[in-house]
Amino acid sequence: MYEPRTYRNLAHHNRFQYLNVDYLETDLRVACHPAMPAEGLARFIRASIIALREKTEQYALTRPEFFSSYVPIAADFQAPVVVKKMISAARIAQVGPMAAVAGCFAEEIGKRIKAEFQVKELIIENGGDIYLDIAQETYISIFAGDSPLSNKIALKITPDIAPLGVCTSSGKVGHSFSYGRANAVTIACRDAALADAFATAFGNRVRTAGDIQRVLTDIRANPSILAACIIVDDQLAIQGKFEFQLIES
Repeated sequence: MYEPRTYRNLAHHNRFQYLNVDYLETDLRVACHPAMPAEGLARFIRASIIALREKTEQYALTRPEFFSSYVPIAADFQAPVVVKKMISAARIAQVGPMAAVAGCFAEEIGKRIKAEFQVKELIIENGGDIYLDIAQETYISIFAGDSPLSNKIALKITPDIAPLGVCTSSGKVGHSFSYGRANAVTIACRDAALADAFATAFGNRVRTAGDIQRVLTDIRANPSILAACIIVDDQLAIQGKFEFQLIES
């Protein structure tokens, strides 16, 4: 079931123009330089979405578990690059490969845009999973559904750590499957596919606020994770090297 992405209405900054581009289930919001040719960029993004979807769909015809498995599948060195990235990230995080799809697509499309249009910075959001390649600091707020903390916490991203992925899993928001019941588990990694896979993996383990500290201990032990935020109802836990700020109403 489609859920309107009302949180997108909260993001605005005059250093960017914003484009919404969708194709079937893939629905992107792209922030880039306001001088970029919007119509040509939108066509390029849509063509990139179609190309990536075709690669993954064709691969799944020969290996159906790529779409259906909730656990890692074996590596395939003959697979398309985008598929290999999803399989690899999922194996590291110990989830199924589709857990990495939104972050992986966001990063791949971001890299294609940068190569084609020579943009200095851009942000690609794909269903709440974000790839950032920025030249100035940026704040990313965390949407957590009906939690009183939703859109009250912002992660400060500085250009020295970019590009990177900031991805969120939820057991209460959106259509993606989760074993957990967290309002939001947000993970930042240099690789967006890995951030997406880890967000799913740790989101699966947060069923109540009592799970937060145990999960944070495992997050803290993983050097690939730059930062993390867990929100369960009115409970908040933060871990990592980035600044988090409270957003005033």
